[in-house]
Amino acid sequence: MAAGTANLSEKMVHPAVKPLSDLLGTWKGEGEGFFPTISSFNYSEELQFTHSPNKPVIAYSQKTWNLKSGQPMHSESGYWRPKPDGTIEVVIAQSTGLVEVQKGTYDMKEGVVKLKSELVGNASKVKEITRVFKVENCELSYVVEMATSLTDLQPHLRASLKKL
Repeated sequence: MAAGTANLSEKMVHPAVKPLSDLLGTWKGEGEGFFPTISSFNYSEELQFTHSPNKPVIAYSQKTWNLKSGQPMHSESGYWRPKPDGTIEVVIAQSTGLVEVQKGTYDMKEGVVKLKSELVGNASKVKEITRVFKVENCELSYVVEMATSLTDLQPHLRASLKKL
């Protein structure tokens, strides 16, 4: 990287996004899914966090593939909107038709973003979703918990990713 390029890129990050700038980029890794009503499974995953310098939002996209066959499994995309007070608003549209509106907090000194659904739309069974992301030692990990009409809130997905 040429001298001064990192400083130029850093200056181009919108001030609202700056606290979450460690998330920006492409992350790849593996995860596992489980829930009382389904068979457990493993997957490979790619997460992307991108940012347009003049907007106070982060665009988010996620894609997963079956770890053994390589067949596509799930995808979702949305926007993360951090606020100066350490709160964050997130909207996510899933390939299944489900839509999440989440609110939460971020503390990047601790490397943690915690989200809880305010609304889960177009879902007959899913009642609540929480997501906790953690950045530590150049690794992004997360846990997704879910509650349905048949189950209380409990772990559903967990993954560990490295930045490309």
